[in-house]
Amino acid sequence: MPSKRTARIGALTVAAVCSTVSAVVLTTPAQADTVHIHDIQGTTRTSPLAGTKVTDVPGIVTGVRTYGSSKGFWFQDPTPDADPATSEGVFVFTSSAPKVAVGDSVTVTGTVSEYVPGGVSTGNQSVTEVTKPTVTVVSNGNAVPAATVVDARSVPDDYAPAGDTAAGGSVNALTLQPATYALDYYESLEGTNVQVADTRVVTATDPYTELWVTVKPHEHATHRGGTVYGSYTSQNTGRIQIQSLGATADFPTANVGDKLTGTTAGPLDYNQFGGYTLVANQLGTLQKGGLERETTRKQSRGELAVATYNVENLDPGDGTFAAHASAIVNNLNSPDIVSLEEIQDNNGATDDGTVAADQTVNKLIDAIVAAGGPKYDWRSIDPVNDQDGGEPGGNIRQVFLFNPGRVSFTDRAGGDSTTAVGVTKVHGKAQLTASPGRVDPANEAWKSSRKPLAGEFVFRGHTVFVIANHLNSKGGDQGLTAQYQPPARSSEVQRHAQATEVNAFVDEILKTQKNADVIALGDINDFEFSDTAKILEGDGELWSAIKSLPKSQRYTYDYQGNAQVLDQILVSPSIRKDCGLEYDSVHINSEFSDQISDHDPQVLRFRP
Repeated sequence: MPSKRTARIGALTVAAVCSTVSAVVLTTPAQADTVHIHDIQGTTRTSPLAGTKVTDVPGIVTGVRTYGSSKGFWFQDPTPDADPATSEGVFVFTSSAPKVAVGDSVTVTGTVSEYVPGGVSTGNQSVTEVTKPTVTVVSNGNAVPAATVVDARSVPDDYAPAGDTAAGGSVNALTLQPATYALDYYESLEGTNVQVADTRVVTATDPYTELWVTVKPHEHATHRGGTVYGSYTSQNTGRIQIQSLGATADFPTANVGDKLTGTTAGPLDYNQFGGYTLVANQLGTLQKGGLERETTRKQSRGELAVATYNVENLDPGDGTFAAHASAIVNNLNSPDIVSLEEIQDNNGATDDGTVAADQTVNKLIDAIVAAGGPKYDWRSIDPVNDQDGGEPGGNIRQVFLFNPGRVSFTDRAGGDSTTAVGVTKVHGKAQLTASPGRVDPANEAWKSSRKPLAGEFVFRGHTVFVIANHLNSKGGDQGLTAQYQPPARSSEVQRHAQATEVNAFVDEILKTQKNADVIALGDINDFEFSDTAKILEGDGELWSAIKSLPKSQRYTYDYQGNAQVLDQILVSPSIRKDCGLEYDSVHINSEFSDQISDHDPQVLRFRP
């Protein structure tokens, strides 16, 4: 992701063809036979006039964007046609700061273009624009066309039509049905002045000065104010992204469950970072909901507490160690075992061959002690340089922290970055050939991805096998608002192969010892209802314990208005059936604008 807001905003709607600087002159009004905006937009997602030069298209300026590399303005026809499928607004890409103001009556001459934000390879829908414009100001200070109200009644419950199989699953050429499908409804308003009112925030303000709200407050609501993504067919139609045409400093800093009261209004845009976006020139007033970070209970003496926590590219130069330590000690109540994901090497993203992470881990351990927690011990295996994906040079890996006052680690030599750990039977019990060890690290499934870390722990005389995972990310998948419906999830291919390997390793342990206590946990990068999770669970070798929670509480991550599961703790049958397990997704990050990681940690408590 870009590191600066301007870089991201600049990528939102840059036209495919660079325009010339707009010429602003005074002249007579457009002729009656002029092409209108609804003629440009048409009844499908792509313009019937794409590639055509249009002359003296009339309209009223509704919004002006002067920042980034997508400078331009939206204008709208104040005399709409009778077809609800045709939008009455369109974006004019000027490349330099436009010389018009909201309320100007203008005519625009230019070329109709279709621009795909992020590039064609993303599968995104295209934005209809007028490029290389010559703009004529007819008059100033005109009333802006009334904003179309977007609310629970206007947005259909069905998300999108099925794509045309003859067009590879694309919906681009399908006639819009705005009364039937949510994506068609939003597309029918592309470039139009719209408004929402008294909406609840479902994704907190991010570093790019944007947030998400829902116009359907009862749609799959979480118990804390978000919206749960619980299946591939529950995309949540009420979600809409909010950005602003105003000053960054004036944008509200919101958490999930807060509200934007009053009216938020502006042109409806489409961008690569979430699809349909209300770019506000009028923002509602933020009403805080008072959301607080959760704290899980302390494990009892006879309970083993095992946690997973993605600390988001932690390296010694970060300023988040104290905050992470406080989260582990105070919010997670010092679990006995903590599987950490995204621990970087000792110099972070500097790509100089460094792979050791002892400074990173020990700095965190010291911070935990300073926060009043136990002196954790740790185990890990350094990866081969630049072979495990993630931020280049960072060499992220999984790390086991464990409290030696409560649990012991069984060290068994032989584990390294390239040697596969195996399973043997000793005195009728399963035993790892190396501890810690890596699961089949040379397998193609782990190419440019993190290899699972396996280890043996002993709690009150009972052996527990723990496998720490960080599966292939979802990067490269098509978004929910893609032109292809249903969208393709190309990243699944590698994750499915990885899940197959992890399941096979767990199966090997259980075939060696049927009642072995096995935990596979970490950043699975996929949903509890996904095929990845089903492959991990196999024929009952594992079970995702987050499914023990009510559906409204099943989430560890918040993305584009959808609270969803990416992090999981899966357990073997002996733990599920005989150990009185208790699972908690501890919401301390994903719902908050001041998060220290984009993931929430989870804790499993059980009695081995």
